[in-house]
Parts: sequence; C-alpha cells; structure tokens
Amino acid sequence: MSTSKNLDTNPRIHIRNGIVVDPANDIHEQRDVFIRDGKILAVSNKVPDNFNADSIIDVTGHIVCPGLVDMCARLREPGHESKATIASETRAAAGAGITSICCPPDTNPVIDSTAVATLIRDKANDTGKASVYTLGALTQELDGARLSEMGSLKAAGCVGVSNAYTPFKSSLILRHAMEYSASHDLVVHLHAEDAGLRKNGCIHEGQISTRLGLAGNPAAAETVAVSQILALIEHIGVKAHFCRLSTARAVQMIARAQYNGLQVSADVSAHQLHLTDMDVGYFNSNCHVSPPLRSLRDREGLRAGLSKGTISAICSDHQPHEADAKLAPFALTEPGISALETLLPLSLRLVNEGIIDLMPLIASLTCKPAQLLDINAGTLTPGAQADICIYDPQREWQLDSETLRSQGHNTPMMHWQFTGQVTHTLRHGQLVFQLN
Repeated sequence: MSTSKNLDTNPRIHIRNGIVVDPANDIHEQRDVFIRDGKILAVSNKVPDNFNADSIIDVTGHIVCPGLVDMCARLREPGHESKATIASETRAAAGAGITSICCPPDTNPVIDSTAVATLIRDKANDTGKASVYTLGALTQELDGARLSEMGSLKAAGCVGVSNAYTPFKSSLILRHAMEYSASHDLVVHLHAEDAGLRKNGCIHEGQISTRLGLAGNPAAAETVAVSQILALIEHIGVKAHFCRLSTARAVQMIARAQYNGLQVSADVSAHQLHLTDMDVGYFNSNCHVSPPLRSLRDREGLRAGLSKGTISAICSDHQPHEADAKLAPFALTEPGISALETLLPLSLRLVNEGIIDLMPLIASLTCKPAQLLDINAGTLTPGAQADICIYDPQREWQLDSETLRSQGHNTPMMHWQFTGQVTHTLRHGQLVFQLN
C-alpha cells in the first residue's frame, strides 16, 4: 500500500486497486475511485479525462465502501463530558470507518430546542472528523407529556424525532406525538418498551436472571409495546422506525406489518447480534445494556430478521461511560457499551459465520441507514460526498485499551480477536484517519 503527497489538503485523490463494494449502485468488483473537490468523480478502471491526481492511495486487496452511517451513537455532549465529548467520539468514529452519526435527543439539555441542535452540529463541524445528525425530542425535556416544537427542530436540521428511552405518559400523548410528527413529515424513532412490564428489570427475564437473583425484563415488555405502536401506526399512517430491537417475536410482528403495507422500519445494535443473556456470566456489568441481552432464540431471530431484510440497519448504540459507571452492583450500574469501534468488525463476523452476504451487510451499514435518515450519505455515486471507508478484510487485530480510541472503555468485547480492520477513512474527500 502506498500513499503519495499530502492527502489532508489535496482535493484530487485516486484510490486504486481496491475492491469496491457499493450496494447503492450494485457494485462489487475491483475498481478505482476518483475524488475531486470533496466529491466522488468516478468509480471506474478508466482515469477520467483531464484528471490529474494530487494523491494516490494504493489499497490492493482492500475493500473500498461508502463511509458507515451509524443510526445511534451517544457522544455525551452536551451534559456528560466526563464520559466523552464530540471531539473524542468523532475521532473514534473516524478510526472505525464511520463518517455519519445520528445522535438521540437525550443529551443535557435535551435536544428540544434549535439552540441545542445547532450547538451539536457546530461542535461536530469544528472537529471535522464525522458528520453528526440529531434526532429532536418528541416531547419537551423528554417528559413524555408536552409535545415539542417539531417544526423548529426540523428547520434546525433534526432528521427525525424520538423520545429516547423515556416512556409517554399515556398512549393518547403518543398518538398526538405521531400525528404532529406526521404533519411535519418527520419519521418517529421509537424504543418499544412497556415501562410497566419492564419495571426495574435490568437483565432478560429467564433462567439467568433467576440464577443471579436480578430483576428480569421480560420479552413481553418489547412485544406488547410493538403491538400497541403498530396499532397506532395503522390508524394514523405515520412513518415509524423501531430502534434497537431485541426479541425474535418483535421481528416477526414488524415483518407482518411490512407485508401489510405499513411504513415501518427497524434497526438492531451490533452487540445484540452476537451476545445473549448468558454472556452476563457472573454479573459482568459491561453486559448491562438497554434493551437487555436476550435469549439465544431471540438472537437467532434478530439475525434472521437482518438476513431477510425486515431489519434494515445495524447501528452501534454507542454509549461510552467513565470507569465508575460500571463499578457498582450490576443492577445499579449504568447500561450501555462503548461500541463505535466494534460496529464494523462485529458486523463482518456475520459474513464469516454465513449469516449474511457482504453486499447486503454493507448496505445495512451504509445506504439503508442513510435512506432511513434521509441524508446525503452511504453511496459512492458520482457527485455524492466522498465519504469512504477502506478496510483490510484479512488483517487480524485485538480490541484492547491501546487500540480503543473512544473515551469510554466499557465493552464486553475487550480482548476479542477480530478479522478486518479499517485502514483509511475519508470524509468529504479529506483523509480523516489512516492506520499507522
């Protein structure tokens, strides 16, 4: 592999000898990529007329795909800078091949005003490592009762609305929130969880919760909520996206709704496709996540939903924490995994295990989430922003404190061995990461 000249300042770049995987254009073959003025000029084995490269990146044997689009990552800013910052996490994202990130509204203060949405966008622009998009709050201060000014949030650049983990005070308020978001043509992103059934559950309700003596979160907490939401969607006709599914039954219900013509989509976090409640072991607090790690049957249901297309996107559900957040007894620890840097390698494992082919997998990480968020990303189409992830599919590496770039080191995948590592990331035609 060779690199010439200064890639950080030169706009005309020739990426050669890579294997291009671009699901949006049905390309999976060796081609060169040409970049000019921060945009894709051509994906071809023929040099465009009048193109003189300032820089050449030779990536023989590497995969060249669109930059990854992460539908859910918490950057902890504003409000929780002791855990992480926009600067630290977008830098980690660049090292993981992620060029677009969508943040839920549960920051502090909440993204229920144009000021907060603008603050996040401006701080992300200052770092220049990744494009950061925001979901606006469905209700003011996420109180589940007072509807937010969704029109203003859309005007401020929010790509959807959500109430994050906070339940609504009543199904009538949820209905009104859906109707209001539909009037502004905003997609509703919903965590399907019945708070009453969840109660204080911190682990999947089953044999493991019984053995450990921990309060269980039943699968019904998700499926009952999915059923209620689907009924409202059918009644209202709103576009809705189910976030971070965790149960096989929910996947089946959404597949049926899609078959019936409802405008519903869904995503899953990468860790839910690999871990189960058995990985909690003896109170491994790094496996404390929300929704909880479910049963092996649920994991297989999620994998089937992804391979059949019911689940459109894989996200990181990145939630970095400081060390103290995971040191209390299991039930009192804060849920979440530092997951930006395991999004791609965990996903690639699904290909190695024969769960899904490479092309649809890359689609679930690029063009499909971009379509769901309605953003200009996830494709190498000429004229698109030159957001590109390049990885070596044969390179073996280990996740440890030295390789983690996120400020949060809370991951149950620490010391796991992976095959496939990002070597270059370009955003808007600028090299924002190169593996040493």
